[in-house]
Amino acid sequence: MASRTAPDSLRWVQDLVNTLDIETGEDTLAADGGAGVFLRDHGVPESAPGHGEVEPRELRELGELREALRDVCLAHTAGTAVPEAAIRSLDRLLAAAPLVLAMEPDGGAALRPAPGLVGSAYLTARIAAGIATAVTDGTWKRLKACETHDCRWVFYDRSPAGRSRWCTMAVCGSRAKMRTYRARRAESG
Repeated sequence: MASRTAPDSLRWVQDLVNTLDIETGEDTLAADGGAGVFLRDHGVPESAPGHGEVEPRELRELGELREALRDVCLAHTAGTAVPEAAIRSLDRLLAAAPLVLAMEPDGGAALRPAPGLVGSAYLTARIAAGIATAVTDGTWKRLKACETHDCRWVFYDRSPAGRSRWCTMAVCGSRAKMRTYRARRAESG
């Protein structure tokens, strides 16, 4: 089976959204020191160097960003509009995380977080830059959330038609098909 890992431009989105395992309730960000570990592991400059703790406001923003991005990925899966509340959250969070166009030595250009950004604002800007790249190269809508209500794990759809609905056919897909089968049998029986 092909990898469900997102390309580099979308990896930060996938990593952030998948910090919450809906099935088990395990929230890596909410765990003691978890948000700080996540940010450090992703090379995000700290708000207070050496402090290592994420402020409650930043933790709320990270959770809000995570769930709004999950809503977008779920809309990609279902082929529906993104919920208005998610759009409002993303608009507000992205406005506080500006990007700059930076020139590269080879003459190319790339979007980067504005100088001075740290913590959740820096992460949000990096995610925005990745999404901008993915929109341009056509990969953004292939980042999806499993449609199983107790999963919602974000995966990258590498199928030729781009119509995958589950994070894995072996688990979530099989469960969904079995539920459909049982429901049809119950109707006919």
